[in-house]
Amino acid sequence: MLDHLIRGATLVDGTGAPGHIADVGLREGRIAFLGEPGTAAEAARTIEDAGGLVLCPGFVDPHTHYDAQLFWDPYATPSMNHGVTTVVGGNCGFTLAPLHPDRPEDADYTRRMMSKVEGMALAALEEGVDWGWHGFGDYLDQLEGRIAVNAGFMVGHCALRRYVMAEAATGGRPTAEQLDEMVRLLHEAMDAGAWGLSTTQSATHSDGAGAPVASRYAQPEELLELARAVGAHEGTQLEAIVAGCLDQFSDEEVDLLVEMSAAAGRPLNWNVLTIDAAVPERVPRQLLPSERARKAGGRIVALTMPILTPMNMSLGTFCALNLIPGWGEVLALPVPERIRRLRDPQVRAEMLRRAASKEAGVFRRLARFERYVIGDTYAPVNQRLSGRVVGEIAAERGLDPFACLVEICAADDLRTVLWPMPTDNDPASWALRQETWQHEDVLLGGSDAGAHLDRMCGAPYTTRFLGDCLRGRRLLELEAAVRMLTADPARLFGLRGRGRIARGYHADLVLFDPQRIDAGPAKLVHDLPGHSPRLHSQASGIVSVRVNGVETIRDDQVTGAVPGRVLRSGRDTRTVSTR
Repeated sequence: MLDHLIRGATLVDGTGAPGHIADVGLREGRIAFLGEPGTAAEAARTIEDAGGLVLCPGFVDPHTHYDAQLFWDPYATPSMNHGVTTVVGGNCGFTLAPLHPDRPEDADYTRRMMSKVEGMALAALEEGVDWGWHGFGDYLDQLEGRIAVNAGFMVGHCALRRYVMAEAATGGRPTAEQLDEMVRLLHEAMDAGAWGLSTTQSATHSDGAGAPVASRYAQPEELLELARAVGAHEGTQLEAIVAGCLDQFSDEEVDLLVEMSAAAGRPLNWNVLTIDAAVPERVPRQLLPSERARKAGGRIVALTMPILTPMNMSLGTFCALNLIPGWGEVLALPVPERIRRLRDPQVRAEMLRRAASKEAGVFRRLARFERYVIGDTYAPVNQRLSGRVVGEIAAERGLDPFACLVEICAADDLRTVLWPMPTDNDPASWALRQETWQHEDVLLGGSDAGAHLDRMCGAPYTTRFLGDCLRGRRLLELEAAVRMLTADPARLFGLRGRGRIARGYHADLVLFDPQRIDAGPAKLVHDLPGHSPRLHSQASGIVSVRVNGVETIRDDQVTGAVPGRVLRSGRDTRTVSTR
């Protein structure tokens, strides 16, 4: 007998094949029947009429930071609401394990680092996680059996360095013995199911004290030694972030990424490829490592988002503006002194000069202050400014846009919420995206879900993208869009029996209304431990989400079931060789 039968849905199976009407039967968490309507020979305990709805595989998000959130939110909201059934965590060199058993203070260091570098509320990290593990396998075991999504994790380079080198991890180089110990720990983590190694060399990544995170001190020989260790395990990967990921790679960065992938014989993915027709040279440059890697026996895949993810800014709290060269020094000052400096015309002129420089990279576009929209305000004088564009207000007041924005924010003691309008929302940029998505070494994803919680909400990219394909720009056919969200990432990570709807595959499924599929606007809610804030977006048109055959979402509401699995390398992933 079937556990559940879905009748008459338009089946879009993840392969890119044309959709067709079919019945799909589930048994013991897998697809047990797939055929023409009315042809199932077995009875079913429950039957669902899905006429007019689309049934597709669950979406795979290749870049998240749900490492901590899953402890207080096993449903990985809002990603699961938007059809995501498998998440990849442990990215950018940051994981919560391993933790040295003789140094309990390392947990506090990790919490403060994650709060600073990934925008996770410190109160949530302190109150929502018990931190009762040491080895990476211990961490995975704590999640086993208590999550609603499937989740796989890389092991973070920063955690390996901290475990072996203690405080010397930030600023020092390992001895030969320490490097051997890091390699041993990495092997141990992969034996326990880690998907491989993630690392960062990005200048934007600093710890809770403002110092560069540990992996930024690693030399190429250290990274290559760790990469070779990854190649010794089945079903493993590499993920790396370097400074050039935000704009354009340097020659040295291209060499490093190619050498790491070739040394491991494993795919390496990086985040995130920004596509802008105003910078036409960026895409060819960012795909150069992919071209060179194939010749060297490696493979490098660029992640890119198929939507424009809005990010709010503030002069009062840490955000992307702090990452503009020279801006962090001003924006880190106490609020009264910060306001005084920001009101100084010479200081503003120097900040704008630095923001327009080549070293600012992709952050250059954040300095288009005339295109900012005022969000939440607090002072009576700003009461009627919410929703207005700074450029219009500045023209009324006879001020330049940056000076106008500073005065608005100063009146609110810098608490004003700011929303920059995207500069790359033009037809030429969308045409370039459409073209770039077809490249064999470009993968859709990079939501950062679980991170930067009160600044951005990338989790809804799946539903917003599908809605755009069906009723908006229509840049892709539905079948191609679904393949890019399901089978393509499943293939990159070597997921066994996931990413497609086929007999014997795991029943990770999304049932949705093609007339309504979309994502609502991001709204600030205070539902994290410690009443901490985050941005949340409701899904539209998602009728049902199933993970391993069990319904976890019905009409955008979690059911309370936790059928997800910790996906471990080798057991749940196969090797995707580059040779």
